Order: sequence, then structure tokens, then C-alpha cells
Amino acid sequence: MDFRDEGKLNIQTAFITLAAENLSEVVAFYQAFFQQAPTSHRPNRYAEFSLPGCKLALFQPSSNHRAEFAGGAASMSICLEVDDLAGAIATLTNVGYPPPGEIIHASHGQEIYAYDPAGNRLILHQTSAPSPSD
Repeated sequence: MDFRDEGKLNIQTAFITLAAENLSEVVAFYQAFFQQAPTSHRPNRYAEFSLPGCKLALFQPSSNHRAEFAGGAASMSICLEVDDLAGAIATLTNVGYPPPGEIIHASHGQEIYAYDPAGNRLILHQTSAPSPSD
């Protein structure tokens, strides 16, 4: 099939959507971590945060769909590029979810893994400034 002949897909907005049984706790975590209220919020149903370049949507699955969303986080991560990794770590610690490991030093910068109350992995990343020889 030649996809060039099909209609163009016009994506309006990208969302990361997470299901959470403990929605109020997860919403409170992201509200404290992002230091902003949700842009849309229906208690015990849905919350949405607007972030640069993306939206994070949180929802509580309806009772007839809970099995579909059961289980812990797997290979998906929410990667957030920050300009102050130490400050982001301090914020996570202040909201009660300090990263369990150490900062990872890589060629592209520094990062650390953390987890929200539902066990979703966050990767906080701070890009290294290019060296003068780059």
C-alpha cells in the first residue's frame, strides 16, 4: 500500500495518558511536582496538565475496564528534560517521592529515575552543555 495516496494525518496535540486507581494521589503528586494545578480536572475521573510540547492526562479507569489497565509500569517512561536536575530531585524529595537511585552520567547529560505514586517511571534529564571542542 502506498501511503502517499492516503489523506494526511493532522495531529493536533500529543498526550501521554496514564491510568491510575489512586487518581487523587497521582494528581496531587504531579500538581506538587509540576508546581501547577491541572488545566482540566474532574475529581475521581480525569486530570490534565499542560507541559511544554505535550499534555499529561491522568484518568481512573471505569470499573468495567480496570482489568485492562491493571499491573505496574513496564517499558514506558515519562522523560522530562529539566534545566536544574538537582532542583528537580529536591522537588521530588519534598513531595515525598525521592529518586531511589543515583544520578546517571552519560554522554548526552545527566539523568535520574524516579517514580510517581502509581509506579510510573519518570526519567529526569539535564542536557550537558557542549564542550568547546564539539
